[in-house]
Amino acid sequence: AGLTVCYPARSHSPTFDIQTFAADLTVSSPSDAAAAAQPHRVVAFDDLSVTLDFSPSLRAFLVRGCPFVTVATAEAAGPVDVSVASVHAFLEAAPCDDARTKWRLRMNSGQTFLLYASAPIGLSQFSVTQLAAPGFSGVIRIAYLPDAAMETVLDQYSRCYPTAGEAALNRPFCIDYTWRKQGWGDLLMLANPLHLRLLSEDCSVRVLDDFKYRSIDGDLVGVVGDSWVLKTDPLSPTWHSTRGVNDDGVDEVVAALRKDVDSLASSPITTTSSYFYGKAIARAARLALIAEEVGCPDVIPAVHRFLKATVTPWLDGSFQGNGFLYDPKWGGLVTKQGLQDSGADFGFGIYNDHHYHLGYFLYAIAVLAKIDPSWGRKFMSQAYSMVADFMTLSRKCGASYTRLRTFDLWKLHSWAGGLTEFGDGRNQESTSEAVNAYYSAALLGLSYGDTHLVSVGATLTAFEMLAAQTWWHVREGEGIYEDDFSSNNRVVGVLWANKRDSGLWFAPPEWKECRLGIQLLPLLPISEALFPDAGFVKDLVSWTTPALARDGVGEGWKGFVYALEGVYDKESALAKTRALASHDDGNTLTNLLWWLHSRGNVDNTVVGSGRCCWYRQYGH
Repeated sequence: AGLTVCYPARSHSPTFDIQTFAADLTVSSPSDAAAAAQPHRVVAFDDLSVTLDFSPSLRAFLVRGCPFVTVATAEAAGPVDVSVASVHAFLEAAPCDDARTKWRLRMNSGQTFLLYASAPIGLSQFSVTQLAAPGFSGVIRIAYLPDAAMETVLDQYSRCYPTAGEAALNRPFCIDYTWRKQGWGDLLMLANPLHLRLLSEDCSVRVLDDFKYRSIDGDLVGVVGDSWVLKTDPLSPTWHSTRGVNDDGVDEVVAALRKDVDSLASSPITTTSSYFYGKAIARAARLALIAEEVGCPDVIPAVHRFLKATVTPWLDGSFQGNGFLYDPKWGGLVTKQGLQDSGADFGFGIYNDHHYHLGYFLYAIAVLAKIDPSWGRKFMSQAYSMVADFMTLSRKCGASYTRLRTFDLWKLHSWAGGLTEFGDGRNQESTSEAVNAYYSAALLGLSYGDTHLVSVGATLTAFEMLAAQTWWHVREGEGIYEDDFSSNNRVVGVLWANKRDSGLWFAPPEWKECRLGIQLLPLLPISEALFPDAGFVKDLVSWTTPALARDGVGEGWKGFVYALEGVYDKESALAKTRALASHDDGNTLTNLLWWLHSRGNVDNTVVGSGRCCWYRQYGH
């Protein structure tokens, strides 16, 4: 029956950056003690907030990005006795004004919090760790004060508080935030580094550069305004590379292509795992598109037959050993194996990794529908069910699928974790597989002539890539992370809500080639836009390369390192790629050679002019 507030402490090392929760302040009502066993109740929620009745007499407006935590007494409850407790000892609890509507709370932890009230509140020290206020009615707002210079700003904006927040994807490459508010004056919120980068001049907000809180996501900076527009550069999905394969590389790509297509008939897919099966069919689909690009149409019928034979059983329900089913409880797709075993299919049955698995299927379906429109029309409803599982925009209460299951409209990236609770919050390992999901949905839109799906898929792709570049791609001295972590890492392994880990789910921090690879695979035309900075790519490959000398390094992981090396040293990368004995199960020699032979000249900052090419090719 209480709400606990924390400004988290940070711990960091060369291998992790973590924030830990402590019960800095707990707001409750002693008069609700008899109801303590009652569950809290979510009375409203939307894209950016949850309204929570955490006791019969107290309601919290939990709004993302708000520097205050806001608690209101229930109108029907009348005056309420309020308790403010802490795991720390209170050294000071003193009013800052004669009206007793602002209090300074100083603890032996070295922290200072400010408490604002909409009406006079009489706090007295009940014990060294608890304050009591009898008979209060109104709104309480609590803010952490890291710097005395920030106090005047908190004072100025303490009377206006958000109660709800909506994020709208109504325009291509834009997300519009709108907050509902109560009280007086303007609304003060906090923006993370990516928000600040994307804030458009179209919105009338004021950025307070000197008002900032340090966080695991970087500095959170004050923004005044109840309506934001976040706008990214346009990025249109293409089937093929933006420059095309260089003439001197076509013959080598075609030779590898013929061998890889021939191997489809002799190497049937044996796995029943939705993840690995998805990788296998997407791998084959790449061959058809590369054949188009290098002018080798005679191999496409073989790829067509393979895709039709391998994809169709998953869509018509005839696949033996697994399949997709609709789950009405959570409003999403699950697999047969996932229903029987929560650990099967990497937890797909408990909603882990949905965009990863379905993204691979959507890529194969998009390609098959492109080369066989009749087949595409036949299985259009199944294809769109896969899209709906993680890309539904509807807010309707009775919608079949939940709204944007994996994409976080505040953080601007996806989470791969499903229903399982973890101490460090939600998590995502592979940003490139998340990018593949939204990119593949956009390609599906191209196959079906669905401009809305193309637009939404491309928009989410663009935001996901920017978030990956902001929080997963680590640049020394950039200031997002502490120096010991940023100097020792070039990519994050698993990004958690409350932790940045250099380890992976399947590999220790020392396996740097796996960390690079899991942030690049699958290798696609979109990969160029995910890694646009040739200088960073060179640093990343240099950081990774010593790990390749370790015994037992997989050839498949080496291939992804060589692919990025090809961004700035194509000849060296080609020589190493030709010597590989095998490839990742979602990759082929053809795909690696296609990538390397479609690299252009680069400077040390931007990879070619891919962004402009993508936009020109498909226009507005």
